[in-house]
Amino acid sequence: MNTHTPPRFDPTRVPHLLGSFAPVTEEVDVVDLEVTGEIPATLDGLYLRNGPNPRFTPIGSFLYPIDGDGMLHGVWLSEGRARYRNRFVRTPAMEAEERAGRALWGGVESLIMPDADQVGPELADTFKDLPDINVVRHAGRLLALAESACPFRVDTGLETIGREDFGGALPAGITAHPKIDPVSGEMFVFCYALEPPYLTWSVIARDGVVARGPTPVDGMDEPMMIHDMALTDRYVVIVLAPAFFDLDAVMAGGSLLAWRPERGTRVVLIPRDGGPPRWAADEAFWVWHTVNAFDEGPDEHAQVVLDYVQWSRLTVGRPPEAEPVTVGLVRAHIDPAAGSMTRTVLDDSRVEFPRVDDRRIGRRHRHTALATETGRADLLPGEYDALRWYDTETGSTRVWDAGNLAVGEPVFAPEAGSESEDRGYWLTYATDRTDGTSRLLVISAEDPAAGPVATARVPVRVPLGLHGCWLPTDGG
Repeated sequence: MNTHTPPRFDPTRVPHLLGSFAPVTEEVDVVDLEVTGEIPATLDGLYLRNGPNPRFTPIGSFLYPIDGDGMLHGVWLSEGRARYRNRFVRTPAMEAEERAGRALWGGVESLIMPDADQVGPELADTFKDLPDINVVRHAGRLLALAESACPFRVDTGLETIGREDFGGALPAGITAHPKIDPVSGEMFVFCYALEPPYLTWSVIARDGVVARGPTPVDGMDEPMMIHDMALTDRYVVIVLAPAFFDLDAVMAGGSLLAWRPERGTRVVLIPRDGGPPRWAADEAFWVWHTVNAFDEGPDEHAQVVLDYVQWSRLTVGRPPEAEPVTVGLVRAHIDPAAGSMTRTVLDDSRVEFPRVDDRRIGRRHRHTALATETGRADLLPGEYDALRWYDTETGSTRVWDAGNLAVGEPVFAPEAGSESEDRGYWLTYATDRTDGTSRLLVISAEDPAAGPVATARVPVRVPLGLHGCWLPTDGG
């Protein structure tokens, strides 16, 4: 039944449903994209990105970046040519809405859910699946990931296969940012919940079998939102910022999340061997995305080094102008024995969507790529007009100004046969804010500030979205 209807929701006035964020509904296939420049012959694979894209006009509420149906946008690169395909991630709720020809579920803050007369008993009074945040490949499975729920599996043509619960071993699902150890091939995941246990972690082996089922994290005793994690040789690293779920506030028409800075931010280090977790605490800050983490120092005194994008507080949508928010690239040194942490700002530019060479996950990395702002344009949260690269060895940065283009998360495609972080290409979608046209950018890692060595014109506008991956044809 419709349990709550917020007043005066007008989707035509929601900034994240307009402009570069506006959803598209057409699914298309184009074999030969128009290419400017030359796509390197060494690039052979698929660049794939997920993002919120409502199939129908939202009702009740819309909260970016959480709400919205998933849509996958893929560009296949081979022999200097490019082809494109986009597909919705078809969940049972979306299929019910397609039969009705309109939205039946409201946004997460509205609590509008259809009854059995509208969608049948199996879907009645249930939350809508939202696998719209990330996409990864592991053990031959291509997974569209939600904030904290079962992912949906898709095939190599991006057609939806169905909900993935890993043979019933992970019935509550996982969050949108698992980490795959490039050495062991294991995928480490976590899941948060509104009821105990509030936080669990699990391990999926290289072959896709769940090697460790949901394991509660001792010391987590309230429901909190946790978007990302990191991984080292020894630890699963999770930042617990003071963003608490407040269902009473939602029922009264308020916000789903309560920011309580007086509670501070904690970091939990969970030994990968299953030992008791180690905790550290500091003043309040928020983390949407980690960069990477690694162990540093002799075994008996090793610290954890964690790089991440730090926000002074949680923001969802456009923050109130009376409450300025600071953002920057930060490095934390965490002492597991002492339970302490120190933080150093590496780069105080407004940045987000950090990525490294995925082959460096859990190990020391040199280069971090991020989306950033030039300060020239009035951009919405989640909208960026430049790319920035930070060098952890020299402390230097390189920037490519995208001009009128709104750019997304950069993803690294390494050069086959090379282990160097400098040999390969950074890939991202970009959309022209003046005419709405989109393209795939191919940027050399050797000289990223020089801008794209090639662009492939995409036949439809790609709404600004969230996270993606590079999937080489050889499966590496």
